[in-house]
Amino acid sequence: MTRESTPSTRITADLRRRIETGELRPGDRVPSTRAITAEWGVAMATATRALTALREAGLVRAVRGIGTVVAEPTEPAVSTTPTTPNVAIAVPPTHPPRTDAELTRARVVAAAIAIADERGLAAVSMRQIAADLGVAAMTLYRHVPGKDDLLAAMADTVFAEAPLPSPRRIGWRARLETSCRLQWAMYRAHPWLAQAMSMTRPLPTARGMAHVEWAMAEFRELPPRVMIHIAVTMLNYVRGTAINIGTEFEAERATGISSEQWMKAQEATMELILRSGHFPMYAAALTDPDLDLDLDSLFGFGLERLLDGVATLVATHTPDA
Repeated sequence: MTRESTPSTRITADLRRRIETGELRPGDRVPSTRAITAEWGVAMATATRALTALREAGLVRAVRGIGTVVAEPTEPAVSTTPTTPNVAIAVPPTHPPRTDAELTRARVVAAAIAIADERGLAAVSMRQIAADLGVAAMTLYRHVPGKDDLLAAMADTVFAEAPLPSPRRIGWRARLETSCRLQWAMYRAHPWLAQAMSMTRPLPTARGMAHVEWAMAEFRELPPRVMIHIAVTMLNYVRGTAINIGTEFEAERATGISSEQWMKAQEATMELILRSGHFPMYAAALTDPDLDLDLDSLFGFGLERLLDGVATLVATHTPDA
């Protein structure tokens, strides 16, 4: 296959056409890598290559955590040199970097989140954030002292995207399930988040702590030590399952192969193994027409079983037990 006919170059050409015809105007957000994968049916790595090509061509740029937007067109400045007085030379205009007064902590954090969403947590660096914001890297340290502080701020900002429901009583089980599903949605939206979180060295995130506080609010009869163990266990379960979201995100970026494509490639080998007769339980499960085995089904199944276990524990601490 020639370079001109690869999926990424076709996507690049189509987006370039949209920009050049005015369908996408300066400042408009271009499709994200996820939108591209959905629209064109390609892998995440292919979508990333297409956007990178547009960025290298100066047609798009990353901005303030919003994502990738159409760049402003630049008019060449005309200058002459003493040795060739009659020849006009096109010189790209220079744009002075933004001053520190234009920066805020929120803008720095938003830019870091945009980079992590698009390219993974490993791509987040002060140098890359500064490049995306058009500032000198050293100015960022006036707003975020270091990487740990930045990660904490990123996580705290993401937790703010999922505001907690009203404080009215809905029962401890519904409250725990709501809390866990809100967290799961955050991990789905930000695959890097599970990697940034830790149970042994937790980030000091006020909004994350608010989720735990809200989850414990209806355990009236339990000792505090039991309440916190329940809440943190649920938090750890969601995060532990969500690690797989980030792992798949990175694998797809590295290989260009989606999880569905990878599983499809394993079908022949798996069929041979199952035909051996050594794994009857596997064979029965994997040939069940009602089988739905993906991260969402695993998360939902495990969540219900954990809640069943908590119900047994709660029952032992009620006055009637």
